Amino acid sequence: MTAFWTLQVLNALQHAALLFLIAAGLSVSFGLMGFVNLAHGALYMLGAFIGISVAAQTGFWVALIAAPLAVSAIGALLYLCLLGRVARLGPMPQVLVSFGLVFIATELVRIVWGDIPLVLDPSAALAGRVDLAGATYPVYRLFVICIGAAMAAALWLGVNRTNLGAALRASVENPGMARAIGIRTERMFLLVFTLGAGLAGLGGVVAAPITAANPGMAVSALIPALIVTVIGGMGNIAGAALGALIVAGIEVFGAVLFPAASAVLIYAALAVALIWRPEGLLVAKGAR
Repeated sequence: MTAFWTLQVLNALQHAALLFLIAAGLSVSFGLMGFVNLAHGALYMLGAFIGISVAAQTGFWVALIAAPLAVSAIGALLYLCLLGRVARLGPMPQVLVSFGLVFIATELVRIVWGDIPLVLDPSAALAGRVDLAGATYPVYRLFVICIGAAMAAALWLGVNRTNLGAALRASVENPGMARAIGIRTERMFLLVFTLGAGLAGLGGVVAAPITAANPGMAVSALIPALIVTVIGGMGNIAGAALGALIVAGIEVFGAVLFPAASAVLIYAALAVALIWRPEGLLVAKGAR
């Protein structure tokens, strides 16, 4: 029994790590920039498929770096050419345009990669299983947990303990004053959007060996990412991590303890969060 619950805890941590990678960029762009970017799920999907293509030619480790960089470039291009302009028009145009991009990206993926689910094989160094508290657990899933934890720590330190993070916080809390002292706020927002896109791409390529990549993942990944963002608090890295842990715990343990109701538990948690703390459990100062 101890081994069983150890497996469930590890599964929850692994699921939380993936949710954090998807939701962190969405939370920052939504909370700090005030931009409703529903195309985030499409960036996650592109990270998975680009990673699979790169890995087929150069191997897993190159794909792990190349896919997030490629998706970051796509995100920056989208922001400069389209989404940056739409951001000034209000929530409804943002929702319509970004969700339209989801359908465009989904059809492009079907054209380029087809409609058959694809799986990425991880490096041989990450194959096998290890013993933990009487349970055997895949090495690759532990690797995913480590990536999620490392990204969470790096983002928190970057936002709260660096000059660049201070400039970003100033751009959010008082854009006019930030511009007056020489901070290029538009460049800050472009950087945030690009970083969020890269995190989504990293989440996609990391998830590909666990969940088969398919065109439907653009929407299926977006819904839990939005729930994580709302529960944890918009614009807060710690909130995104906390929300990911809560949602992952509900999904994993709910499937074990309440299998008949597991599909609705996260929506019930969302409803409770909106009633109890509609601003989220943790919210960034100056979040929009």
